[in-house]
Amino acid sequence: MSFQTIVTPEMTELAEICRENTGIPRELYAEYDIKKGLRDVNGTGVRAGLTNISNIVSFKNVDGKRVPCPGELYYRGMNINDLTRGFLSENRFGFEEITYLLLFGALPTKEQLDEFCELLANQRALPKNFTRDVIMKAPAHDMMNTLSRSVLTLYYYDKNADDISLPNVLRQCLNLIAVFPMLSVYGYHAYNHDQCGRSLYIHAPRKKLSAAENILRMLRPDKQYTDFEAKVLDLALVLHAEHGGGNNSTFTTHVVTSSGTDTYSTIAAALGSLKGPKHGGANIKVVRMFDDLKSNVTDVTDEEAVADYLRKLLNKEAFDHQGLIYGIGHAVYSVSDPRALIFKKYVQQLAEAKGRMRDYQMYTLVERLAPEVIGSERHMYKGVSANVDFYSGFVYSMLDLPLELYTPIFACARIVGWSAHRLEELINVDKIIRPAYLNICETGTYIPLEER
Repeated sequence: MSFQTIVTPEMTELAEICRENTGIPRELYAEYDIKKGLRDVNGTGVRAGLTNISNIVSFKNVDGKRVPCPGELYYRGMNINDLTRGFLSENRFGFEEITYLLLFGALPTKEQLDEFCELLANQRALPKNFTRDVIMKAPAHDMMNTLSRSVLTLYYYDKNADDISLPNVLRQCLNLIAVFPMLSVYGYHAYNHDQCGRSLYIHAPRKKLSAAENILRMLRPDKQYTDFEAKVLDLALVLHAEHGGGNNSTFTTHVVTSSGTDTYSTIAAALGSLKGPKHGGANIKVVRMFDDLKSNVTDVTDEEAVADYLRKLLNKEAFDHQGLIYGIGHAVYSVSDPRALIFKKYVQQLAEAKGRMRDYQMYTLVERLAPEVIGSERHMYKGVSANVDFYSGFVYSMLDLPLELYTPIFACARIVGWSAHRLEELINVDKIIRPAYLNICETGTYIPLEER
């Protein structure tokens, strides 16, 4: 008897029985007006709650009609363009300031920001021997699972793990925000050493450095990075920190929080959601898609050849045969994703600094051609444009971040939004989230085993 790690023929046969007896005719979803994915046919999400943390605008009412418009994103009522322009124009790091805004609902004064940064810096510490006993033990190639395991294990080091009073949950959230970069980077180093046979080094974070600076410092063997590299990574953290209550991992946070469970279980559940390639794992898919493009198209400046490759993607004839152009299109945005537009300005600067302009031009070509190809191959109820994941993976590659860390870096940012929404759920709602499913299975009668 052993733990099964392969799919046997018997398992395949049982899976087919499961498929046969579980499949539901697609037309029934329309017949019973079921909102698949909790979205209607126009892509509008079913309202499941209220929030004052962030807002996404992608349509405007014009003469009584919903008309797609350039996307807008607001953190606590403040436009993301104004927020990023603010700290960038002052040549400051912004992630800690935006963390304060999302958690507490207002921009901090200079004194409040300094105190908050010091608070986070003092929280950048793991329990004694945690790195050795937990992170270094049985390292895995999937950093998101490693991160989840670390989060769940921290539960056992917390004397008040199950206390869901507001002050205690806030303490736990701030602890996790502070240590997520360490858990992620150290998890990668453990895997890189144990499974790839490379040198092991564990650099401690510096209190006076920002989250972005510490990530690069801890990751690189020589601890060296440029100020511009750190500022671009900081911007990525800001743009990924929050995106409304309806995205999959944040909704997961609300659902699990509503059950009354602990913070560590809640955040681990959100991590499981973010890992998916339809959510936080999309930037990895983008990078791999472009690698496949370069392998299959001789001249990536040839517009017709690139467009033909994109058509093959849509027709499930290329890359992973899923019929998707990764990084193009979004569940909410249609005309444009404001995060992608902000990011793109700095992507070009970073590409110039890193000697990657040929790749940048390839990305911009696909960004321009993809909506045209999708428009000719698909019936669309709204437009499509590049989303933030389209460029984030490219940025991470130019920052020499390993592919395994792309989604964990996303998590290092989104833990802020998850924390804000967990606090919001605890403050405002006292009912467990339990939507209804319509059962369509016919009733039957029990048949004795010998007669089946």
